[in-house]
Amino acid sequence: MRIIKVDAIDSTNTFLKALYKAEQFRVPVCVVAKKQFVGKGQMGTRWSSNSGENLTFSVFIPIQEVTLQDQFFISMAVSYAVHTALHSYQIPGLMIKWPNDIMSDKQKICGILIENIITDGRLAGVVIGIGINCNQMEFRDLPRAASLQQILGRHVVMDELLSLVLDALLDQFSKLNPAYYETLKIAYEYVLFRNDKPSTFKNKEGALFAGIIKGVSVSGKLQVWLEDDIHEEFNLKEIELMY
Repeated sequence: MRIIKVDAIDSTNTFLKALYKAEQFRVPVCVVAKKQFVGKGQMGTRWSSNSGENLTFSVFIPIQEVTLQDQFFISMAVSYAVHTALHSYQIPGLMIKWPNDIMSDKQKICGILIENIITDGRLAGVVIGIGINCNQMEFRDLPRAASLQQILGRHVVMDELLSLVLDALLDQFSKLNPAYYETLKIAYEYVLFRNDKPSTFKNKEGALFAGIIKGVSVSGKLQVWLEDDIHEEFNLKEIELMY
């Protein structure tokens, strides 16, 4: 895989999308930055990270067999690949919080932003932005964030972790086709944060309610078992897990 390393950049996702537009490459490419000035998070939020202390990078991977209606399997593959890479560090309570945050117990250690590249009405590729909290020891105004060094009590060599994540991503995408979808969904749900546990949620109106996560739909909606044996599905803008 072609790897581009930069000291500082606005956003690795933005840089990589512009590079793809200019070069139209057909092989995986990774951009790693020590510092992002405008790091992106889910739903327009910003990703905050101290310079040189965390692993912040984006990866372009070409897509061949995934249709637009099956695009959530990309999110499953990416988050499961990162989970697989981090599993070798023996991180306690390592889980995927829907749709694709990586948790250690109740602390967030990794955020993922996926942006599809669509050409002529079909998926041509995907740009995956990943931020892993590695060696930062303080997270102001982010009480649920933690780093691997805080959790493990030791310094993390970021180049080694990057190599593990890239290998896991390539492995998942090499298998990503309809024949693999069911296996991937089972594996993803097995490590889904608070799956099958009573939890409290907040809807878009701000009201709290209780429910039990029962998995995800193929379109990426969270499946929740409510009172009176009612099963409902929610998208990311409709529900927030209060943990």
